[in-house]
Amino acid sequence: MHPLTNIPIPAILEIRSGIRHQLDMILHKHGFHHALFLFDEFTYETYGESFQENMKHVTIDIQKMEPGKTIHDLIGYAFSLDSYDVVIAMGGGMVIDYGKYIAFSRKLPFISMPTSASNDGFASSNCSLIVNHKKTTVPAQVPYGIIADLEVIKQAPSPFLLAGVGDLMSNITALYDWEFEEKNGKGHVNAFAAMLSKKAVNSFIRTPMSDIQNPIFIKELVSSLTMGGVATVISGNSAPISGSEHLISHALDKQLQNPHMHGIQVGIATYIMANVQNHRAIRMGKVFERTGFFDYIKKERMQKSDLAEAILKAPSVKPHRYTYLHNEDFQRKALSFLESDTKLNELLI
Repeated sequence: MHPLTNIPIPAILEIRSGIRHQLDMILHKHGFHHALFLFDEFTYETYGESFQENMKHVTIDIQKMEPGKTIHDLIGYAFSLDSYDVVIAMGGGMVIDYGKYIAFSRKLPFISMPTSASNDGFASSNCSLIVNHKKTTVPAQVPYGIIADLEVIKQAPSPFLLAGVGDLMSNITALYDWEFEEKNGKGHVNAFAAMLSKKAVNSFIRTPMSDIQNPIFIKELVSSLTMGGVATVISGNSAPISGSEHLISHALDKQLQNPHMHGIQVGIATYIMANVQNHRAIRMGKVFERTGFFDYIKKERMQKSDLAEAILKAPSVKPHRYTYLHNEDFQRKALSFLESDTKLNELLI
């Protein structure tokens, strides 16, 4: 008999307006007494003081984290800390990655409080840190809790929401890549992780999209990104939410002096790969039209030549994988689509 898998998933999941005001009671209810609370510069200036004042049951130590910290900086910092029973991080991807890794280093529960819905990093089991001068994906703490205040997320500029849309829609192409990998004997699809990732994106696709600032839209986006993050915990890798489209984005990160937002790059690469895979491409185009994602791409003035170079480099980013782009015929199809597609010719320079 094979034992059932014991999977760590968040014990706290709060996605609603004003929930940040109840943090003290949430921590108290879960038996936490002494918290390390990490902020980036913006969240420290905007929210730091109010949290300090509103804690009645829990002692918190507030820390503003500077950008550019390496994995060695974070390990050193983690082991210089006093004794805490939980690490909380509020802000964008950088500070949440720092928090996840500090908690991982000290084997502490981690609570994620994202201020934008630009990607699924706030819910996943890895993080992106500087290792030997290079951005590298490393294992991190699965969040014990996710507390997403829709009032806060709504205040993020709309490109952050559009980036979240791009990152979430990539579940579609990533799952197709994962199946392709298994068919070619190069990988194994975890059925439950795949189902969760698929349900996440399908639930989102049915949401009204005329107003991306609408709390219902934002809640659905955050919930679906959370499900995608949990799918990676179940599978033990990023395959349920990351395939050829993410490899294109990683290649762009390496070759561009000023890369675009992760979810924006992933989104346009997802549109390309959905057409290469000939799978749900029309639906993909409709979502990107309705949300204003395509309109934003046009403003970004992305270069077709950069995407062509990234498509060629993509397989070398993760040579151990076998996505559609690891096959030369499909790689040629991607390059051909990039040149011939009417929509891309309208959006790219």
